[in-house]
Amino acid sequence: MCGRYVSTADPATLAVELDALDETGDEGVGPDYNVAPTTEVLTVVARHDRDDPDGPARRRIRRMRWGLVPPFAEEVGRSAPLINARSESVATKPSFAQSLRYRRCLVPMDGWYEWQVEPAPDGRTRKVPYFMSRADGARICMAGLWAVWRDPRDPQAAPLSSTTILTAQSVEQLGNVHERMPLILPADRWDAWLDPDSLGHPDLIVPSAEAVAAVEIRRVSPKVNSIRNNGPELLVPDDGAGDQLALL
Repeated sequence: MCGRYVSTADPATLAVELDALDETGDEGVGPDYNVAPTTEVLTVVARHDRDDPDGPARRRIRRMRWGLVPPFAEEVGRSAPLINARSESVATKPSFAQSLRYRRCLVPMDGWYEWQVEPAPDGRTRKVPYFMSRADGARICMAGLWAVWRDPRDPQAAPLSSTTILTAQSVEQLGNVHERMPLILPADRWDAWLDPDSLGHPDLIVPSAEAVAAVEIRRVSPKVNSIRNNGPELLVPDDGAGDQLALL
């Protein structure tokens, strides 16, 4: 699964890297080392220009709420945010099926966190965080879906765009950390996945062995356990030495 991740991308820089239009309007939004559900996150979509619907689709950088709100939802926040969608069943789930057909996106990130329950020095157990990222430091793009929700109680209110990240059964080394993993999309799948004129590509939502092989895993600071902590110090490798000192 993916419940917390890191995003240090600047939208303008990301737009240049991906040959996209920056539609975020970001001002003063800095890197986020502890992205949590319901946060406004960067996404990449491909859409036609409104004044040229028959022209080529362009990639666009947008911010969306992390936690998909289906168009038929009566209100926002009534239930747990839909931050993940299982790739194996996404096509049959009412909350995601329409988005899979018409609104697919990429969710760029530096890497993501997972936790393992391990023995603590005092004999109890604790949740130990691990960070998964590319060994070469390159950005990762996850397969995502998005939706537009309009408040049925207030037709004049601005629509809400929201997103979710697809997950798959963990493979290779990632299975040592968690049974589920976010679905990494390699660059050669981006155009087909984002294409607004297609109705989805089931063959694309399977793990890429090459993409997974490029991911390294490291234990990091338990400070990440609290969303109040947010900074590059969360990514410092943690070998648990502090636990041993506590026993002396």
